[in-house]
Amino acid sequence: MTLVEDLKWRGLIKDISSPELEEKLNKGGLTFYIGTDPTADSLHVGHLSSFLISKRLKDAGHTPILLVGGGTGMIGDPRPTNERAMISKEEVNKYFVSLKAQVEKIFGFEVVNNNDWYKDINVIDFLRDYGKYFNINYMLDKDIIRRRLDSGITYTEFSYMILQALDFKYLHEHKGVDLQCAGSDQWGNITAGIDLIRKSTGDEVYAFTMPLVTDSQGKKFGKSEGNALWLDKEKTSSYKLYQFFINVEDSMVIDYLKIYTFLSKEEIEQLEKSNNEHPELREAHKTLAKEIITFLHGKEEYEKAVNLADHLFQNKFKDLSKKDIEELFGGENIKDVQLNQNIADLVVEVGAATSKREAREFINNGAISVNGDKITDINTVVDSSMFIENTYIIVKRGKKNNYIGKI
Repeated sequence: MTLVEDLKWRGLIKDISSPELEEKLNKGGLTFYIGTDPTADSLHVGHLSSFLISKRLKDAGHTPILLVGGGTGMIGDPRPTNERAMISKEEVNKYFVSLKAQVEKIFGFEVVNNNDWYKDINVIDFLRDYGKYFNINYMLDKDIIRRRLDSGITYTEFSYMILQALDFKYLHEHKGVDLQCAGSDQWGNITAGIDLIRKSTGDEVYAFTMPLVTDSQGKKFGKSEGNALWLDKEKTSSYKLYQFFINVEDSMVIDYLKIYTFLSKEEIEQLEKSNNEHPELREAHKTLAKEIITFLHGKEEYEKAVNLADHLFQNKFKDLSKKDIEELFGGENIKDVQLNQNIADLVVEVGAATSKREAREFINNGAISVNGDKITDINTVVDSSMFIENTYIIVKRGKKNNYIGKI
């Protein structure tokens, strides 16, 4: 398959600015850029598809540049519903530094900051050199602007399109960039950049967009949707990534394999066959989790995630560390408990029962285990020896309900 055939098979091309771009993509040799604004100190899985497609282009002989919008990040791209909250210049700069380090470590791309050229443009130059090329009717016809007209849009948001077009022009003139790639929600901003370059220089540049990746409910992966899976393992552990991808719906797993992995068409089709014939084996899901975690964090982190999942499944906790337990269960599920109390009191204290009577019933019925060991004696006293690393105790009720106590 050619590069374009592979991208289309994976569902990674939605809009394309010119038919001749396909030949240029297959040939190699383009310098292209993708952009993101620094609204957090880490990228998330929603960004990952764009960065992986950039690696696909790089592997095919193209040169990637990542623009992290230290300038546009202080403005905010218009959202379909309401204006983004402004963040301080200091915070934007801090986020830029974090994202630059993250991208360089994972992908090795060159990173640029559009504030480096914005800071030298005064308002008169902006209007004379850029604003004059933008017809208001043209801007109003862009989808994201048109959708905000009824609810209202500020001039600041309205101007974002010009800034992004300016970025394309600057990178074209100073970095030889002839191609921009982005999510499909950026199509209006991208084509504005193509038009600006054509009108101001006579040069022809290109662009294509990718469909936005969503979960099974049609929601984007992102901070604003409240379902961000961060690429920084200190914010989203490898275990949490593993749990998410191992549990995605069967209807989504093949699409995700195409988008998020570098497996071949033949390998993915074999996994699709396995998923259809033996869904209980979850081979496609396991492969998806392995490919993503290994790419982002390395083989050791993937093996650690699998090990933690096995411990949870087998109800084995005694050889885990404090950090392992925090990754498994999350800090929000941990309750402070007292030493030297009756086991029934502990069961109530961690939330596994609503009363001592109910706790005793659970214990008598064999439904309670502590650190993987079933508790049958209602007179058991909880002492320090029962706490893992003198910190945590894990109470399990039934097969799936885990409750964590902390001294």
